Amino acid sequence: MWHLTSVRNLAVSDKAVSNTQQHNEREKDSYRNPDILPHRTEWNVHFKKPTASYTDLFAQMEAAGTISTRGLKPDATHYCELIFDVNSAYFDNHGGYEFAKQFYADAYKAAVQIVGGEQYILSAVMHADEINRAMTEALGREVYHYHLHVVYVPVVEKQILWSKRCKDKALVGTVKETVMQVSRSKKWASKPLLDDAGKPVLQKNGKPVLKKSYSILQDDFFNYMRVAGYTDVERGERGSTEEHLTVTQFKVQREQERLDSLTAQIDQKEQHLTQTNKTLSKTKKELVAIQKKAAVTKDALIHAQDMESLGKRTLLGNYSLTEDELSALKKQAAHGYVIDVENRQPKQQLAAAKRDCAEWQARYRDLRNDVQPYLNALRHAPERVRNFFENLLSQKPERTASIPKDRHHEQNAEL
Repeated sequence: MWHLTSVRNLAVSDKAVSNTQQHNEREKDSYRNPDILPHRTEWNVHFKKPTASYTDLFAQMEAAGTISTRGLKPDATHYCELIFDVNSAYFDNHGGYEFAKQFYADAYKAAVQIVGGEQYILSAVMHADEINRAMTEALGREVYHYHLHVVYVPVVEKQILWSKRCKDKALVGTVKETVMQVSRSKKWASKPLLDDAGKPVLQKNGKPVLKKSYSILQDDFFNYMRVAGYTDVERGERGSTEEHLTVTQFKVQREQERLDSLTAQIDQKEQHLTQTNKTLSKTKKELVAIQKKAAVTKDALIHAQDMESLGKRTLLGNYSLTEDELSALKKQAAHGYVIDVENRQPKQQLAAAKRDCAEWQARYRDLRNDVQPYLNALRHAPERVRNFFENLLSQKPERTASIPKDRHHEQNAEL
């Protein structure tokens, strides 16, 4: 089956960031997602554990000058979240938890490159406490849905230029400072699609064809994991809208292929079982027939043994029979005579049929010998033979001249 990599990039508003933190860090008392098992929370793995709340960490970064919010609109997006995933079957086939930890440790390295630096990451945690119920029910053992959440601040490098108000006119228009500007729209802006020569692909109107940032993100993650040695994974489907799906919808879609595969295996086993049952039923019928035949044979053997034991030898060397033995012997003799008569008729019919067959074979050979010259002539000169018979059949038959009665008497008298 195909093991598809997937990474979703979600915008997290200031109002939603607290809920995101509570979900990722497992700070809630209960969850709407029924697949989360609280007793498995300790299995979750942090690749970067937050030392404060997400909002406090953002404020600390801004105060330290690590990021800049200069010129942002009040409703601008300050946070984003990357969710890395592969279908559960991939990890289950490779050993489960330990393999998932190593895979997402490498995925976190990819996240650092995608984000632009670890300093912009607020939290990175692999969830190992969500059960995959479909696979668990299908396989009869617990299977978990391992995935990685990375919350970060989207930034782009921005150059601040000296304005015209600068006293040193020579500096006007030059770079005053470079800051990491918080900007989700610029961080994930679409880029021109390049051809094999590295040149932009143009539309009919001359404008460049843009490659969506989400597609670029999928490419980057897939390529990084392939380079990291995970050569048995495939890139997620291009044009997918998985980033907009709910958690439940996303899981259903990602695991459907695995569930279909398992269902097919079960169907195949059921078909094999049905075929086995048919074979077994046929074998049982054959066994019953053999048992019936064996019972008849056994009865015949017992009857034969009974007939062998009839009578007692006297001192004079003769045999004496009781009245019951004599009656049984008579019945057997009569039955044997009837069977002999019944068998005699088919034998006689068979002998007569063989005689008839021999007679007709002899007649055929004689007829064949008689017409063989004509057949030879027809084979050597079919046209001449056909013309000969056509001419012969077209002629009127010859008539024999009759002698008058009186003349016939006269001839007899002369004789």
